[in-house]
Amino acid sequence: MLAAGALALALSGCATITRGTSNQVTFQSEPSEAEMQTSSGLSCVTPCTLTVPRKSEFTAVFRKPGYQDVQVAVQTRIAGNGAAGFAGNILVGGVVGMAADAASGATLEHTPNPVIANMTPLPSRAKPHARRSHGRRAHPGS
Repeated sequence: MLAAGALALALSGCATITRGTSNQVTFQSEPSEAEMQTSSGLSCVTPCTLTVPRKSEFTAVFRKPGYQDVQVAVQTRIAGNGAAGFAGNILVGGVVGMAADAASGATLEHTPNPVIANMTPLPSRAKPHARRSHGRRAHPGS
């Protein structure tokens, strides 16, 4: 009986065990070498990959001098493998396993992944041309 209870606890969160509570999210920009910062405080220079908690939704902000900033919302959704792990709880982990998977976010994945920012160059600020007098000089008293 004790062994069966221990086995049930060990397998209580199938998706939590098979998928983990975090995943890799890749960030890319065109052009590359943009600074990327998430609303959750993570940052890197593109292209890069960060480990993010599965249940964390965030906004990625890409910045590069000479380009407009780009914001991309990254959301979570139930993954195909996550749903299978969650369903496996019906056979093995029961309600406890389902609760563990739901609380940990193990059934979720981030979308989009990879997160891609196509950056637009800022309009150039041309300096105004100085007016030329075309060789004519104003004469005092004229």
